[in-house]
Amino acid sequence: MQKLSIPKIFTHNMITNPPNAYALIHGSKSHPDIWGIVKFYSTPYKGLTVCAEIFNLPIYSPNGAPSFFGFHIHETGDCSDNFANTGGHYNPDKQTHPFHVGDLPPLISSDGYAFMCVYVRQLNLKEIFGRSVIIHSQADDFTSQPSGNSGEKIACGVIE
Repeated sequence: MQKLSIPKIFTHNMITNPPNAYALIHGSKSHPDIWGIVKFYSTPYKGLTVCAEIFNLPIYSPNGAPSFFGFHIHETGDCSDNFANTGGHYNPDKQTHPFHVGDLPPLISSDGYAFMCVYVRQLNLKEIFGRSVIIHSQADDFTSQPSGNSGEKIACGVIE
């Protein structure tokens, strides 16, 4: 039997196993048509594979160019009150930006659709349950303190 490489192990894990956690994403009052799912998969290594599939994101770019959206895990899983209670980026080690554990790569939308998978070694299931996933109206600049100047919270989901 052939030994699987690390990338093949991640792919095999996602294809053959259900996610270990997920967040159903819904849009804010000003962006009610946004919806999607973020799935979290345990890996045989430390960390998680995070996969997002999001629909009906706003189209900000001219001529069909991609649009970029901030994508973070926030401290609390309270998506009520138009997401006002989600807290800041998940940052248990009190690092300066851009080293928050909850900072994920931006979502890149083509015609309102975004799909992304990323391996994040610093996350584990135990610490993310009950927190929220937030999509922001602008890309995170990974510089501005404390949250990257990523704009309005336009979508949210609680990690279950």
